[in-house]
Amino acid sequence: MTEHTRRGVLRGAAAIAAAGGLAGTGVAASARPASAVPQETASRHYPFLEGAFKPVTEELTAFDLPVTGRIPRELNGRYLRNGPNVLGLEDPRAHHWMLGDGMVHGVRLRDGRAEWYRNRWVRSSQVTKKLGEPYPGPVPPDDFPCNTHVIPYRGRILALQESGPLPYELDHELNTVGTYDFRGTLEGAFTAHTKFDAQAGELHAITYYPTWDHIRHLVVGPTGRISRTTRIPVTEGPMMHDFALTEKHVVVFDMPVTFDPAAAERGDLVPYIWNTEHPFRVGVMPRSGGTVRWFTVDPVFYSHTLNAYDDGDSVVIDLTTYPAPFYTAGRGSDGPTAVGTAKLERWTVDLRHGRVRQRTIDDRPQEFPRVNEALVSRRHRYGYSAASAEMTLAYLTPDGNPPDRAFSNALIKHDLLRGTSQVHRLPRGAAAGEAVFVPCDPTDPKAAEDDGYAIAYVHNPDRGAADLVILAAQDFTGEPVARIHLPGRVPLGFHGSWIPDA
Repeated sequence: MTEHTRRGVLRGAAAIAAAGGLAGTGVAASARPASAVPQETASRHYPFLEGAFKPVTEELTAFDLPVTGRIPRELNGRYLRNGPNVLGLEDPRAHHWMLGDGMVHGVRLRDGRAEWYRNRWVRSSQVTKKLGEPYPGPVPPDDFPCNTHVIPYRGRILALQESGPLPYELDHELNTVGTYDFRGTLEGAFTAHTKFDAQAGELHAITYYPTWDHIRHLVVGPTGRISRTTRIPVTEGPMMHDFALTEKHVVVFDMPVTFDPAAAERGDLVPYIWNTEHPFRVGVMPRSGGTVRWFTVDPVFYSHTLNAYDDGDSVVIDLTTYPAPFYTAGRGSDGPTAVGTAKLERWTVDLRHGRVRQRTIDDRPQEFPRVNEALVSRRHRYGYSAASAEMTLAYLTPDGNPPDRAFSNALIKHDLLRGTSQVHRLPRGAAAGEAVFVPCDPTDPKAAEDDGYAIAYVHNPDRGAADLVILAAQDFTGEPVARIHLPGRVPLGFHGSWIPDA
């Protein structure tokens, strides 16, 4: 293989199961007859295609959604969440959850009403082919139906993916507009996890690509163009899914999940391995660019950043981690495999004495930590995370064999100043997605940090469909302020955003 592209290197179900086609928008391809599927495949357990992960097969539109409770009238905008929803899959052996076709689920709120729900696939060239639709214009390099995040950016809505593909822009009704390259200034890969510093008006990204000998720190300035690119040398092509940003620093995590050319040559779905020879390093660089200081830490799998801030001569990072080793490609399953559960930690990088202090904040299984977005890169007190029993079990299911353990569903609010937490418990079968904080009044400078709501998609096992659950952040364990009843399921997925009306 002389050139590695996303089609050739990160070949997932979207690329290698393209033979399945669809008759039209919103109608799933008929499944291959059971007789055509190998017997061992038909009887095998694929946790990321079942239960709360099971892909939906239709694009729905529903208006005037039923509500239990009352939607706060100050919530005017859209809640959107992205995630993998593989389309036209014929053989589950050709599936890896992280590479499923991106689908965005959205609810529009206005004046105390839930005006609509929509779910739409991101119309990349692969998805339009499966749907029997034309793709407008030339196909961009490394094209992919971005499945990991969806963010607002200066009046636009962008679906994001790391390591190669351009972001896709969506309109306010979730139709795909086309790829977006920040006014012609994005060259190469982008990221799934941007950090927007509201006070500086800057959007930051750490980007990587399997065959680069570096990673890139990109800064998108107030003009909407990439104003600065800093290249940071690395070896062995490490995966860098997320990073941290403070008022003064950029923090990167060079962990031992690295690109494996041999796996790419074999056509492995995700050619990344746990590399015991690759040390785990935390790098701290001035936001303006310059020398990176590296600090070696014991190996773990760094998953997501809650937030980070400067504290004198130290940088404080709250993040979720998994114990080592972590198998991104999976171990005989159709998604990543962990050897233990995720936990919330605080890492303090002492720049004066050259060391990193690691402390567990909460060892309960949890993921997808979030903060009040107005405080990204600044000191925060509160954080929010999700505990999903089915996601935890799926990560602990090598070779299709789930562990004999029980986990719970909950949304968690952390008070990081007092070292306490509040748990909003959910019933069995109520798989919870990421909880996003929405302020009551983002224009009020005197508002308390937690004066607002935590909102998340939660499966309703009694209806067999999802609810958008709205919790009062200052009454977190109380009854939801509102449950908006959606007409269909929202499979467990990745990340989302509240997009307020302008």
